[in-house]
Amino acid sequence: MKDIKSMNPAELEQDFKELGLQKFRAKQVFTWLHRGARSFDEMTNLSKDLRLRLSEQYEISSPEVVRKQESKKDGTIKYLWRMKDGNCVETVLMRYKYGNTVCVSSEVGCAMGCAFCASTLGGLVRRLTAGEILDQVLFTQIDSGQPVSHIVLMGIGEPLDNYDAVIRFLELVNHPDGMNISMRHISLSTCGLTERIDKLASLHLQLTLSVSLHAPDDETRNRIMPVNRSCGVDKLLETCRRYFAETGRRISFEYAMIDGVNDTRWHGELLAKKLAGMGAHVNMIPLNNVEESPLKPSSRENICRFQQILERSGITATVRRSLGGDIDASCGQLRRKQLLGEH
Repeated sequence: MKDIKSMNPAELEQDFKELGLQKFRAKQVFTWLHRGARSFDEMTNLSKDLRLRLSEQYEISSPEVVRKQESKKDGTIKYLWRMKDGNCVETVLMRYKYGNTVCVSSEVGCAMGCAFCASTLGGLVRRLTAGEILDQVLFTQIDSGQPVSHIVLMGIGEPLDNYDAVIRFLELVNHPDGMNISMRHISLSTCGLTERIDKLASLHLQLTLSVSLHAPDDETRNRIMPVNRSCGVDKLLETCRRYFAETGRRISFEYAMIDGVNDTRWHGELLAKKLAGMGAHVNMIPLNNVEESPLKPSSRENICRFQQILERSGITATVRRSLGGDIDASCGQLRRKQLLGEH
């Protein structure tokens, strides 16, 4: 059966036309799906016969909550969702003054192999459909009762490794008959798949591109991010400059602060030199402890020194506020515990 949640209105209209249905039925069904309908039986403005007919043609994705943890410190909520095939992914709802942000996963597992991330432990299982990515936003909003205004694609998986489904998700979540979340309220994080970044630039989307850089030189980045061996830091930054020139959208660079690995004065000065003239923003992230990793977070003193080096060079640098530290809110931790049978 067809995955109806991943279809856009134009595809629904064409499908329904071939089924001999009136055009307006496509909009009715699309609206129901984006309100969180889990079955055609919930679509009360469709006849019973039509609901039965559609249920024989299409399947509606809807995840099941396996675990839900809410931080007592800051109200952050982390969900572990089970998909129809039994695989699990994570979603995090974070509360800010400007609204509620949902961090979604794009894949089950990850093939990128970053040394500091729990998402990649166990490798890539499969890519999510556009509908499964959308479900995370939709059902997080429904279950929490909190309206979602912002989205970050920074959960489990590399979004540009699942390019087609992610682009379709962006189209769906931005649609005025759906959740209608502004593209300017969406951030997409990538570890640096250069060809896909160029492809994304050609679409001229008004989202924010976040590049997980984490080191300014190849020796350090190769050590913690195997993906760097396929392109190198300089090629990645050249691609980022093209993206900025093509879209006019400033790029945010994510930089996990790892003790003794990428947080020295030398690293800071080289990073400032390489980002000069890009209008870049560096988002410094105190590393979260991953039990299976020997890497440890930088000291507060090193983080402050690193930030000062960047700012003295005219680079905007902020330190990300840590949320959900008491509920395994970092990528992949809750799914990892589920796989290991921990509670």
